[in-house]
Amino acid sequence: MNSSKHTELANHAWSVADLLRGDYKQSDYGKVILPFTVLRRLECVLEPTRQKVTETVAQFEGQDIVADKFLRKASGHSFYNTSTLTLKQIANDPQNAAQNLMVYVGAFSDNARGVLDRFEFAQQIKRLDSAGLLYQVIGKFTDLDLRPEVVPNHNMGYIFEELIRRFAEQSNETAGEHFTPREVIQLMVRLLVAPDGDALQLPGAVRTVLDPACGTGGMLSAMDDLIKELNPDATVEVYGQELNPESWAICRSDLMIKGQDPDNIAFGNSFSDDGHARKSFDYMLANPPFGVEWKKVKDEVEQEHKALGEAGRFGAGLPRINDGSLLFLQHMISKMKPVDVNGGGGSRLAIVFNGSPLFTGAAGSGESEIRRWILENDWLEGIVALPDQLFYNTGISTYFWILTNRKSPDHKGKVVLLDARDQWQKMRKSLGDKRKALGKDQIATVVKLYGEALAVAGDTEHPLHGKVKVFANEDFGYQRITVERPLKLRFEVTEETLAALKASKAIQKLPQAAVLAEAFKSLMGSSWGTKQEAWLALKDAVVQAGGTWPTGAPFNKALREIIGARDPEGEVQVVKAQPEPDTDLRDYENVPLDEDADEYLVREVHAHVPDAWIDHSKTKIGYEIPFTRHFYSYEPPRPLAEIDAELKALEAEIQELLREVTE
Repeated sequence: MNSSKHTELANHAWSVADLLRGDYKQSDYGKVILPFTVLRRLECVLEPTRQKVTETVAQFEGQDIVADKFLRKASGHSFYNTSTLTLKQIANDPQNAAQNLMVYVGAFSDNARGVLDRFEFAQQIKRLDSAGLLYQVIGKFTDLDLRPEVVPNHNMGYIFEELIRRFAEQSNETAGEHFTPREVIQLMVRLLVAPDGDALQLPGAVRTVLDPACGTGGMLSAMDDLIKELNPDATVEVYGQELNPESWAICRSDLMIKGQDPDNIAFGNSFSDDGHARKSFDYMLANPPFGVEWKKVKDEVEQEHKALGEAGRFGAGLPRINDGSLLFLQHMISKMKPVDVNGGGGSRLAIVFNGSPLFTGAAGSGESEIRRWILENDWLEGIVALPDQLFYNTGISTYFWILTNRKSPDHKGKVVLLDARDQWQKMRKSLGDKRKALGKDQIATVVKLYGEALAVAGDTEHPLHGKVKVFANEDFGYQRITVERPLKLRFEVTEETLAALKASKAIQKLPQAAVLAEAFKSLMGSSWGTKQEAWLALKDAVVQAGGTWPTGAPFNKALREIIGARDPEGEVQVVKAQPEPDTDLRDYENVPLDEDADEYLVREVHAHVPDAWIDHSKTKIGYEIPFTRHFYSYEPPRPLAEIDAELKALEAEIQELLREVTE
């Protein structure tokens, strides 16, 4: 089926909106159209075996036998409907449409009925019936031919995605939270599976696949299709979890129709209610929502982080609250299969991120610690930069992160960065923010380039050499050092000093505060080069004024704050025989992980400030992946003469156009 055909079918389903207008808000159209599309698809799939199911129902009627497995066998699917009604019959009886439709829906097997329940279908039936629209809506859908031989499962996915995209547009939701463009998925699954091609073709191959943010199941379907393409006899078990009820229902119905176990698709939040706890998988892939906060599950996530540590999913660290992307990655890593002593087992996973997880977070932050954990465990195989404007809901740049705990020997200790930002073709018609697409040629080019990355990176003559770079894991690490400089002060009594004295709580609470003020006033304009000289002079002035000199660290600290003035030529302040650091002059430097920090200080800092030192107790280890910096290529500005000539040419062209208008 070509794209125009599934667009035509989606248009037919969406035309129901014409009936709903007035009785429904635009943002609610999808609440009717999506479940009725699912219902019609289920009916079309079950149509060839309806008679056989009816006969099986009659065969077991009145017997004390659970007929479920016999009815599944009769239907040829993991679900069935025992009613003799059809949607067409229901539409032709307007007076009883609501009652008959409820009976019809209730006759589905539990798994299919559970799908429709997530749409709150019973409420929509009641609302449509009250508006006198129910039989008309049903009639519209009976004209929609969704038989599998007309609309294969793969194309049915396109129809659902198109409907969800329109629903999201009408309700101002984010379509990208529900699904990923199919050509992006195609590239993703091929990059994920490519190294395992030979192993997947072995007889009896069984592979498990997880998508913890599965939406309508597009990624799971693509993985299933690709593995079956490599080995038609392979067994693929797909698992997923989804928070959005409509997307969950569509994904589940899709799996039922394909013969997969719909119970493998869990409903709920993957962080707070892991639907696949203690399970591990061969492949994992996900496109979690970009920049979505995880405040709703903050308590559960933090509790697991604190209580279980590395024994839980989030032991490496917690990202900032406004972006849970790296939580998804940790969740997936926790489900990797262990590698056995012979190098067997293990997992591969791919996830779509925006640029933020590459570098957000300074050394010691949650994000940096998560990157450190991944790189120090040698799990990151590669990152692929994608073209912008690929997704429906955002035009920003996106990246595939590909991880595995069974790297090939030549990849161990290395990370591949592949720049595929120029691998795209322009779409004839934009869809939301999506203006670019990945064609088959671009997908093939990127997959081949990724597979040959090490060779291409080492071959300066290769035409795509500049698009691939290979780094050691440690290259992304750095030491965040704290560079201190000594606090240098001179001491003086000025108008500002006296004002500060009166404002100081530590001074004013002293019994002799007034005497101190008078004594200091007598020294107006005085200045001293050392603290000792200043204290002696001030003490003498206080005694002469009839007061006593206060003691104690709080007083001395407050007094130094008042009369001390920073001066590059001033006295170095000392604490416990060590120079006291000046917090105003404190600086930070990022030093490569494999470089000696003290040598860096001598080379880069002492030439400018020879009295600086490193406070090693404050040094932190950080990791970041500055992808764009590694692929940055300087382009000099155009010559001024060239720009000037172009402006003159444009000016002449405008003059000519104006002349034609005025003649």
